[in-house]
Amino acid sequence: MAGQITVVEGGSVTTPRGFQAGATYAGLKTFAEDKLDLGIIVSEAACSSAGIYTQSSIKSPSVTVTREHINGGSVRAVVVNAGIANCSVGHQGYLDAQEMTALAGKKLGLESNQVAVCSTGVIGVELPMSLIRTGFDQIQIKADGGHELARAMMTTDTRPKEVAVRFEVDGKQAHVGGVTKGSGMIHPNMATMLSFITTDAAVDKDFLDATLREVADSSFNMMTVDGDTSTNDTLLVLSNGQAGNSTINSNSPDAAVFKQALMDVCVHLAREMARDGEGATKLITVEVVGATDVSNARKAARTIASSNLVKSAVAGSDPNWGRIMMAVGRSGAVVEESKIDLFINGVCIMEEGKPVPFHRDAVVALMRGTEITLRLNLNLANGEGTAWGCDLTEEYVIINSAYTT
Repeated sequence: MAGQITVVEGGSVTTPRGFQAGATYAGLKTFAEDKLDLGIIVSEAACSSAGIYTQSSIKSPSVTVTREHINGGSVRAVVVNAGIANCSVGHQGYLDAQEMTALAGKKLGLESNQVAVCSTGVIGVELPMSLIRTGFDQIQIKADGGHELARAMMTTDTRPKEVAVRFEVDGKQAHVGGVTKGSGMIHPNMATMLSFITTDAAVDKDFLDATLREVADSSFNMMTVDGDTSTNDTLLVLSNGQAGNSTINSNSPDAAVFKQALMDVCVHLAREMARDGEGATKLITVEVVGATDVSNARKAARTIASSNLVKSAVAGSDPNWGRIMMAVGRSGAVVEESKIDLFINGVCIMEEGKPVPFHRDAVVALMRGTEITLRLNLNLANGEGTAWGCDLTEEYVIINSAYTT
């Protein structure tokens, strides 16, 4: 059925036609039998590509090289390593990032400028290129290698994060697959993680770029774990056209379904990152409706989701709604206290800016679940925005107090 989008069970970045991947353990992470730390995604055909990158003033040279290659317009492969961020190591980091694209290109039969490179891990450590050179020889590229690639990207993540959907465009079946890594150093200041999206739909490069940015604003940029933005954040999308459809652009009848498929994948991955936040036990969804516009709704939702006091209250299953009001008040969004309605997991806590009676023990019981929804109706206009976050637990401090030791 045209326009219908369905999730592919067990899907990954290699679900779209023409994409393959592989990974190995090269020695960049501490050893364990099931660990992987170096991976590759590649398309068998030329791709349209687009990317969004960290807004940090301190950037990994891997980001710089990837941006250069994406802007060149011929990227059809991505090499990624975990364990070492290749950041704050001087000019050597740029040379190493270039060498990684050359090594991957040689293995794949591509030019180095057809390869993007992404790194994640500890900042201030040079890449052990001798280990990486050996690692490339060990990688086996295969059609079902997406799951290995997802594992190779992980740092403090507790599980891989991947998804794929199928849909119809121009009478052809097409797919969007995605993988992401991210558990800490995550805040809505694009791109907030490493994430790679693949599609076998043929998509015009300019439309792909514009759509990726619009979708990111409603997904990855609405997700937070700890308020910190990484030096290595990168979101890439590759489109190889192997579905055989007419190229989708902004005027195509299939533009909307492609955008929705991309949105579904990105929202799923964003939610999974928030759910797997370092030390997290609960996923927090913040829905703001009735704002003066979308910008104000998003501003309010992001501020609430990122508030340490709100996150701590959720960790303790404490319906301390005053902290939510505090957060929305400092968010910079246009609000009128006397018009705000507030709900916790569907239970009305405040109406028209005033508290209403509620069964506290019942709400505490609801908040002991693994998903908490905070909904605010500002009752000013029609602007809506949703943000995702997680609770703040003692485990977060333990993980980050010994990250390098």
